[in-house]
Amino acid sequence: MFSILRPYIFSLDPEVAHDLAIKSLKANFLPKSFFNVENEEMLETNILGKTISNPIGLAAGFDKSAEVYNSLFKFGFGFIEVGTVTPKQQLGNPKPRIFRLEKDQALINRLGFNNHGSETVSKRISNNHPDGFLGINIGPNKETKNKEDDYYICLSRLGIHAGYITINISSPNTEGLRDFHDQREMKKLLIGINKIIKEKKIDCPIAIKISPDINDNEIGSIVELVSSHKIQGIIVSNTTDSNRENLSDIKKNEAGGLSGQPLKDISTNLIKKFYKETKGKIKIIGVGGVDSGENAFEKITAGADAVQLYTGMVYKGPGIVKEIKRDLISILKKENLKNISEAVGINA
Repeated sequence: MFSILRPYIFSLDPEVAHDLAIKSLKANFLPKSFFNVENEEMLETNILGKTISNPIGLAAGFDKSAEVYNSLFKFGFGFIEVGTVTPKQQLGNPKPRIFRLEKDQALINRLGFNNHGSETVSKRISNNHPDGFLGINIGPNKETKNKEDDYYICLSRLGIHAGYITINISSPNTEGLRDFHDQREMKKLLIGINKIIKEKKIDCPIAIKISPDINDNEIGSIVELVSSHKIQGIIVSNTTDSNRENLSDIKKNEAGGLSGQPLKDISTNLIKKFYKETKGKIKIIGVGGVDSGENAFEKITAGADAVQLYTGMVYKGPGIVKEIKRDLISILKKENLKNISEAVGINA
């Protein structure tokens, strides 16, 4: 059905198409059984202390304000991450701010954390219990002077509702956000995060989402800080504001974060480097260019315990999850592996 609708969807402005998708998902009309696959037990795995049916997740950015996560679970995702959520509602950057690069199977966005704010999201999740493992991605408001405080506010407000919380320090669309990759700034932030966890008795795992544009010499210090401050997961990675030189589409020089196929090898190589440093002791979630069972398996064998997608679903539709699961099961059988967890890091 998506292949029939796609020309119409792609004739719309990307943000209009996205808003239409959110409205459609609120109808919640698709049966979950439509997206089931045989032998899915081979994909069962553990991520951030939770056993999930499969390692395919939806990345933050699609359901920014936690409006349709239960409808999205029906597509067969093993887990879903909503957000980025900021303390106060914000409109984000001026439009247009999402661009399809069809020739490159990519997107560029400069949305700027548009969302309904942490109070609304907190009430929404409280009134609509998640049907699966739900992560909440948090970040600071654009005008905030002290960004650390915004993370603490969101963590305090949303931690009770989350399967896990992601600390987003990696979007290229919020000025100064990536400064938290600096060792001193990250340490200060993580000390504060642990203080809030202790004070508020928050009992959910914490992951940190990093930029694909870091230097190799930063990886060791990031892993050291994450380990010493009891952060359970690293999400590798967010969008990139570089890597434009080999793109074909005329929109390639739009400002913002690039996602999709051009990010695939960058993120996979980064996953390998982080896996070698973490030695499997910290869970890695791989993001960037996932749109098939083959490249999901590449990320898992590079060291990812699970993967997330977003741009792939824009181009291939909601059936992509079923397709990836089916392909992964086929690959596991071919490789004589009984479970997906056996594949983690075997090519790192």
